[in-house]
Amino acid sequence: MQGRHGSPDPKPTDPSPAGYPGQGNLVQGSLGGAPRRRRRGLRITVLAVAAVLLGVLCFGGFWLWKLQSNIATGSLGAGGTRTEGAVDDRKDRLQILVLGSDTRSGKNSQYGSADQSSGYGQSDVMMLVDISADNQNINVISFPRDLLVDVPECKDQATGQQHAARPDVMINSAMAEAGIGCAVDTVNKLTGLEVDHFMMADFNAVKELSTTVGGVDVCVNSAVNDPESGLHLPKGTSQVQGDQALAFLRTRHAFADGGDLGRIQAQQAFLGSLTRKLKSEGTLSDPQKVLGIADTMTKNLTVDTGLASVPSLLTIADRLKNIDPAKVNFVTVPTVPAPSDPNRLALDEPAAGNLFSALRNSADLSKGAPASSDPSSAPAAPAYDKSLQPVSVANGTNVAGRSNAIAATLTAAGFTKVTKLQAQAIPRTTVYYQAGFEDVATDVAAMFGLPATSVQPATAIQGVQLYAGEDFASGDKPVQAPASGSAGAGGVTGQTANDQTCQATNPAG
Repeated sequence: MQGRHGSPDPKPTDPSPAGYPGQGNLVQGSLGGAPRRRRRGLRITVLAVAAVLLGVLCFGGFWLWKLQSNIATGSLGAGGTRTEGAVDDRKDRLQILVLGSDTRSGKNSQYGSADQSSGYGQSDVMMLVDISADNQNINVISFPRDLLVDVPECKDQATGQQHAARPDVMINSAMAEAGIGCAVDTVNKLTGLEVDHFMMADFNAVKELSTTVGGVDVCVNSAVNDPESGLHLPKGTSQVQGDQALAFLRTRHAFADGGDLGRIQAQQAFLGSLTRKLKSEGTLSDPQKVLGIADTMTKNLTVDTGLASVPSLLTIADRLKNIDPAKVNFVTVPTVPAPSDPNRLALDEPAAGNLFSALRNSADLSKGAPASSDPSSAPAAPAYDKSLQPVSVANGTNVAGRSNAIAATLTAAGFTKVTKLQAQAIPRTTVYYQAGFEDVATDVAAMFGLPATSVQPATAIQGVQLYAGEDFASGDKPVQAPASGSAGAGGVTGQTANDQTCQATNPAG
């Protein structure tokens, strides 16, 4: 290669005097090697950074793929009518139906045979999680599995099969025929709310999650040895995980009077303790622990299609991570023994109606239910002849002869086919109706100032029956019981996630 004016280039090792600063060749080993080393070092740094970024992306991509592939999905509804538009999970008020499935298939086969949970299985646990738009109020409303409700007509979204409505059946069977969407539609009909999402976990989820977090503290006021569930606890506080955690949540005989309400209180206490543990140990701020919990839950979780992505689930988790446990209210739907079966439960009215009305109004239950917009407006004339409608008055007031006065009020209003009968005492007045008489029952309820939620279908009556309870022992209308706990909530707020409660055990358990 030729230099300037065609002269040969000097060898790099030959020194040459500099006629002016910067001219000439540098001697080998001087500063002339630095740019090359800098370029080589820069390349190595870039490659190292790229390798780290690639590793992070691969790690993140692996976990995203793993968590996403874990998730099973289902339809949010089963043909029920919806009037509300889509919600923004980041900032809107959310209602999420949380279900615990009793399916005995697959990993859950050790808890019984598959025929113990026919179809889609039944919901051992049913809770509605209500999150306010500002994340300042969270209500966890428990529905007893023995609560008798009307399951609406539902279409199995997977098979297209239509299932007829089922009146007066246990709420835990709502999803058995047509899937989880039918349970959602049932809760919507019962409460007047519209559920935005659902999450369903199986038995294995409780075992693995309780183990992943290192156990959950529970307390009992005396020793428990329940052979049916396998729960064995000494008196006082214990840490449960795995099978013992599951047994604590499943036992029907160990707590209170051995019924479903005692089990619900224990479930609420367990969730409160879990919430406190996650908050106090900073679990949700530890990426490794969060990944472990996420892996555990998604492997045992079925969600609606609107939540069927890791980012969507993380959005919900992000809203909950800073919540004050004292603002998490555990609520049990008010119930009484069902008139049709004392071993089952019915809504306790008007308390249940007040609760649902308050929830429709606001996630802040202290605001109560909204007042009637026009209580003085006259109802429209009925499209039936009152004198032809069979109406009975069941006296469950514990006051002899009380049905005479109530029947006289009905007769004066034009219901002349009124019969009277003595009945078992109940706390709250309810109006029952045979199929085809719902409009008559609604009018009878309105006559006595009863909310619409006190009107219930029944199969064992003719026409309409006003079952007067102890709240109707005198006067011309049932007494509206004052709410305790949260104002207007029907006296149902039992505890918060900040309360450390000890479960009363069942002496006969």
